[in-house]
Amino acid sequence: MRAVRTTEHNVYQIHYHFVTPVKYRRAIFGCSDREQTIRLVCKEIEERYSIEFEQVGIDTNHVHYLLSAAPKFAPSVIIQIIKSITARELFRRHPDLRKELWGGELWTDDFFVSTVGEGGNRDVIRIYVEKQGNKSDITQLKLFNF
Repeated sequence: MRAVRTTEHNVYQIHYHFVTPVKYRRAIFGCSDREQTIRLVCKEIEERYSIEFEQVGIDTNHVHYLLSAAPKFAPSVIIQIIKSITARELFRRHPDLRKELWGGELWTDDFFVSTVGEGGNRDVIRIYVEKQGNKSDITQLKLFNF
């Protein structure tokens, strides 16, 4: 069980699974330098906001985030922070991206979010996010059984 987190006015244990697709579903990741930039920017976001990135999984055309955030942030605000800062920093550190993404937008307007409970469900999501972009694993882990 994860530790309960605290801020000045809250005690909480909230986990989210976010997915942000790249604009036009372009495969811009797969380069270690761009993936490293995403991870570094996430560390910078952690230092500035009450958001803790537990796992970041990067596939070629989308990014999964498993994170914990203070209850003062609505999920839409959390993703707005993540998408705006990561886009700005990726474009700044990798100017060649603007040519790959016509119009200079990195992320689509849409996103996926779900809350993640403690225990088995959270562990399944952690493994799922960890395996994103890993081509060595032939069997795809199913998020849901339909």
